[in-house]
Amino acid sequence: MPFNLPIALTLFRLVLLPVFVFFFYLPYTWAPFAAAFVFWLAAVTDALDGYAARKLGQLTRFGAFLDPVADKIMVSTALVLLVQQNDNIYLTLAALFMIGREIVISALREWMAEIGKRGVVAVSWIGKYKTAAQMIAIIGLIWKPTPFLTDVAYALFYVAALLTFWSMISYIAAAWNDLTEE
Repeated sequence: MPFNLPIALTLFRLVLLPVFVFFFYLPYTWAPFAAAFVFWLAAVTDALDGYAARKLGQLTRFGAFLDPVADKIMVSTALVLLVQQNDNIYLTLAALFMIGREIVISALREWMAEIGKRGVVAVSWIGKYKTAAQMIAIIGLIWKPTPFLTDVAYALFYVAALLTFWSMISYIAAAWNDLTEE
């Protein structure tokens, strides 16, 4: 297994997951901040590992595989915990859609790679904005520092859900000819 700084950051993100879950369930007033901080730290490593890989010329196949896996596990874990905590049908439906989109796009990318057209469904700017909105919203929904900021986090969460839908449609449209070719 190749080991470098970007892979170390990705592995660190995976190690943070049980720490995040631990803080999420603690019954103390400071625990939501601690859980949000750990999630924020994981989100920062998500941004840094790709940057470091490109900047340091340390792109590897293992890193290209592990980074999106760690990201999907991190976000899915947070979404499941938020759904469990909030008992809100709108948050649940948005979270379900977000997790479903990740499964659909992962399958689409795998299939497109099999037919030699992985680049057709490469990450787009919509996906990057979706991820940023999603990460900020999740941090706000975990922490809930004030009622106003919690409302802002909910609004941003639904913006992320819309961007999720938009990005999924964009990826499917880009691959449509290949998907429907007989």
